[in-house]
Amino acid sequence: MVRSDVFLTLTPGVGRAIVSAYCTGLIGVGLARFAYTPLLPAVVEAHWFAPAAAAYLGAANLAGYLAGAFLGRPLSRNFAIVTLLRAMMLAATASFFACGFPLGFLWFFLWRFAAGFAGGAMMVLAAPTVLAHVPANRRGIAGGLIVMGVGTGIVASGTLIPLLLHYGVQQAWIGLGVLSAALTALAWNGWPKGPVPQASAAAHVRPPPSRVLRALYLEYALNAGGWVPHMLFFVDYVARGLGKGVVMGAEFWVAFGLSATLGPLLAGHVADRIGFRPALRCAFLLQIFAIAIPALNVTSAPWLFASSIVIGGFVTGTVTLVLGRIHELLPQHPDEQKAAWSVATIAFALCQAIAAYGLSFVFARSGGDYQVLFLIGVVAMTLSLLIDLAASERAR
Repeated sequence: MVRSDVFLTLTPGVGRAIVSAYCTGLIGVGLARFAYTPLLPAVVEAHWFAPAAAAYLGAANLAGYLAGAFLGRPLSRNFAIVTLLRAMMLAATASFFACGFPLGFLWFFLWRFAAGFAGGAMMVLAAPTVLAHVPANRRGIAGGLIVMGVGTGIVASGTLIPLLLHYGVQQAWIGLGVLSAALTALAWNGWPKGPVPQASAAAHVRPPPSRVLRALYLEYALNAGGWVPHMLFFVDYVARGLGKGVVMGAEFWVAFGLSATLGPLLAGHVADRIGFRPALRCAFLLQIFAIAIPALNVTSAPWLFASSIVIGGFVTGTVTLVLGRIHELLPQHPDEQKAAWSVATIAFALCQAIAAYGLSFVFARSGGDYQVLFLIGVVAMTLSLLIDLAASERAR
């Protein structure tokens, strides 16, 4: 269990800042990206868009996310970070209300792109801004609380959207807008005030060799690619590949989402105890075994649930660990921390997008062979672990 003294060591201002950053993840990624998955078939059935056009609108959000992750830090050089974060929350909120009105493909594309841009910028800026004010021995649990917003959005997207759709597609979009507006109001005045606390001179250390950071970026990117088989194909594998049906597939997705909600908190708690580097290696190892379960065609339901739960937990939990590892490598370099997290986020998003399209191509060309997709995932995760081990050995 997470000890209560973890929270007692945080000042009220830092606690509020963590809540604000949590809200950005929930709005910008949890809702702006994942809520579209259950909405997509409803949008098509309501004849707002044809299936192919609706799929392109999903890609618009990913393109916007890449742009936001790439431009978030450069924008922060010209605008106050808190002002930018508030503007991005407002933009995401406006996109939900705008998408409630089907005024054409271009209208929808621009607003889905804007929502993605806001999510990418918030992911790059919010967590580093808040964690710089958190004591080093509490950054794991604090980072976990922040990233929990993404997992909460996954669960909310699977539970709230079906309820809203009872009232209609337009009402569902507006309902999301109302929720996003409420979260924006909650986060508005919670951001850190004052300068980043300075450590003693003895605590100042030189940045690590650049190859260590480059290795971390590559590990994170490969890790993102290794998740794609579960994120895109696992439910279909269970439902159609194994013939267990859509209902059973949905149960696996709920397990995935619940685990994604708790994963960052548990990962951060472990990292605070054993360090971020050992925790990250344990994460890679557990994910290798979890992806190997469907790769080896182990079809027992308990094993498949274990696979879904482990990967779901680390889809968000690894974000906490990599963010914490960057702060561990650059303990007294806040500007370098933000720059490194920006690069890591861009590498993550690019590799995940490439993997999504690449594995879709492999799946089509292989005649629907699920095992080859999961084998590729195992290889990606194994490479992540080997790169981390090799980088640490060279740094000695």
